[in-house]
Amino acid sequence: MIFEENLQNQSNILKVIAHPVRLCIIRKLMDSPCNVSEIYTCLKKPQSTISQHLGKLKSANIIKGKRKGTKICYSVINDHVKEIIRILFSEK
Repeated sequence: MIFEENLQNQSNILKVIAHPVRLCIIRKLMDSPCNVSEIYTCLKKPQSTISQHLGKLKSANIIKGKRKGTKICYSVINDHVKEIIRILFSEK
């Protein structure tokens, strides 16, 4: 039962990171934690779209936000996801 729950959890993480915009956000946040405005400028997507994707990543415990004044600075907190991204984008 525990093994099946773990498989389900890992499958859910893969589903969340499988979107191209979310992959790009994770890569950006791995380079340096930043806020929505910085991500928006980098990706050239509407701020509302970025916020929706950040919400999905946050609810999956892949990223977290830390308030700095009036802005929230996001960073990747899931080490498994960091390793997946490193493998996906490693130069061979």
